Amino acid sequence: MLPNPLYKSLAAALLVALWSCAKENNPSATVPTGPVTPTTTYTNPLLASGPDPWVYEKDGFYYYMHTTGRNLTLWKTAKMSELGSAPSKVIWTPPATGATSRDIWAPEIHFLDGKWYVYFTAGPGNCCGGQRMWVLENAAADPTTGTWVEKGQIAVPGQDLWAIDGTILEQNGKRYLVWSGQEPASVEQRLYICQMSNPWTLTGPRVQLSRPQLTWETMGDPKVNEGPEVLKHNDKTFLVYSASHCSTDAYALGLLTASSTADPMDPTAWTKSSQPVFSQDPANKVYGPGHNTFFKSKNGQEDWILYHANAEPNKGCGDARSPRMQKFTWNPDGTPNFDSPVPIGVPLPEPAGE
Repeated sequence: MLPNPLYKSLAAALLVALWSCAKENNPSATVPTGPVTPTTTYTNPLLASGPDPWVYEKDGFYYYMHTTGRNLTLWKTAKMSELGSAPSKVIWTPPATGATSRDIWAPEIHFLDGKWYVYFTAGPGNCCGGQRMWVLENAAADPTTGTWVEKGQIAVPGQDLWAIDGTILEQNGKRYLVWSGQEPASVEQRLYICQMSNPWTLTGPRVQLSRPQLTWETMGDPKVNEGPEVLKHNDKTFLVYSASHCSTDAYALGLLTASSTADPMDPTAWTKSSQPVFSQDPANKVYGPGHNTFFKSKNGQEDWILYHANAEPNKGCGDARSPRMQKFTWNPDGTPNFDSPVPIGVPLPEPAGE
């Protein structure tokens, strides 16, 4: 028999060895942690900065863009509530000089005829005076891969006029571009539409659909209708547009309504709402909300609006504008009900299915 002190020492060493072995071979021997609670809410803003936000959903992913002013950057995310942590990629950098070298604004990505297209605004560096619309094309299945090819300027044949904020409308088996433009020798911004023969070519002529005439549309200088975006619901087609100058807190969303079977090139087919459908809410610290886009929730059951706004008054048209999103519903007459802009920093239910 071993002496008692030696016996106790060997026994203790054996127990330590057995315990160490158990820890190495049995992960469950580690100290348990509490259950992980999945995140079911989000807060606005989605990013610290992001004027003129745009999102397009395809194959389970959301492709997001906004005005950077210096390039075209594309974000890809499976959940809009997680946009802040989504990877991004610069897909196009402008040349040092020339017609597309400065003021890169309002990019929109669309999937048309089996390829990806980005419509954006750029100019030679004299800001508003030189702005025109341009198109890029990518044949890859995933627009964050492949090669983006410049297709050139998109304009009405025979015209070279100031133009920004192009978007796509498809109706009655035809495709149209809708944008904000000007008349010769005028700086007032109006909404125009023109039929397309392919994703980078207009057939002409253009038709004016709206100009700033109502009091709430004419705050600031110049007078502005811009940022037209398409929204369809049941038997109606809507153009939701931004009005009044972005330098003012009065920047707000207006609404044009037409039948889903109407000829969108007929100005009389469109009815303008007399009041803005989405506007500032100082109590919630939301100023100048506008230049929006729309998307469906992950489960396809909810409608969401994505827009930019300032968190403080008198911040104007700069990078202080940040992207925010909120769910919206529909009025009994079939028009959208965007309610009031929600405050920043308040937890809100994330889109259904995320």
